[in-house]
Amino acid sequence: MTITTCIFDAYGTLFDVAAAAREAAAEPGRESFAAHWPKVAEHWRLKQLQYTWLRAITGAHDDFWRVTQDGLDWALEANGLDGDADLRDRLLQLYWELSCYPEVPAMLAALKARGLNTAILSNGSPDMLRGAVDSAGIGDVLDDVLSVEDVGIFKPASAVYDLVGQRFGCTKAEVLFVSSNGWDAAGAAGYGFHTVWVNRAGDPVDRLPWTPHNILSDLTTIPDLTGA
Repeated sequence: MTITTCIFDAYGTLFDVAAAAREAAAEPGRESFAAHWPKVAEHWRLKQLQYTWLRAITGAHDDFWRVTQDGLDWALEANGLDGDADLRDRLLQLYWELSCYPEVPAMLAALKARGLNTAILSNGSPDMLRGAVDSAGIGDVLDDVLSVEDVGIFKPASAVYDLVGQRFGCTKAEVLFVSSNGWDAAGAAGYGFHTVWVNRAGDPVDRLPWTPHNILSDLTTIPDLTGA
């Protein structure tokens, strides 16, 4: 069946989650942070994801902004930076203004030119996603921004993937789902979507019951996979 709808994870897929720490480290007066920022970014993202899984499993849902703050607090303490309140505030501010990857605007524009539906499906809360989309200037090439807050559980719960069909009236086979998270792409493949794992870091494939249908190093060739 022809792909009609292209759905993208947000953080790490369209938006560079390391950008907040990297940009803060480059600011005047943050020379001491410059030595720590890669580890802080790595720990922040890891804990952010782990907390979504734990909250989903235990039914203790809270929005992604709470999870993002909790993950940052852990990362700062792990790197001996938990006493720097100004740094914490700056990193959280920058997270609302994450840069998108350079190929994203042209890739989304190409999909729209081919008449495809385009949307984000993210763990992010609606206001966070709105801030990121506006900051990146890609709102005009997205038909919608879907958030897990509509169902109150994080990915890879099937109720989250259900939002796509509910919004666009498409079958699972008509959806190309794209994520930088191997577990997300695998979960969506198990759900029935055609999936792409954007493996920018060259990581091994997760040992799960399902595997992504395609593995790419960036988003440039996504339009070629739609068959449109």
